[in-house]
Amino acid sequence: MKVKARSGLRVPMEHASRQYITVAEAVDVPDTAYYHRRVADGDLVVEAAPAVESSVDVAPSPAVESSAKKAAKGA
Repeated sequence: MKVKARSGLRVPMEHASRQYITVAEAVDVPDTAYYHRRVADGDLVVEAAPAVESSVDVAPSPAVESSAKKAAKGA
């Protein structure tokens, strides 16, 4: 997950207490309880992931008649 520090704060990294997350740039951090707690406390803000456009076309599922549904259920 990508996070930034709230404005005016420096938040220490989980296993490197002398390295800080700042407001300057988003940092990719592991999805651990430490970072979730810092987000819940308001010290860190989760950065929204950029929207990725998919170029894969998804074919619609074939239509199934209601009589075929009943036959499949055993009615």
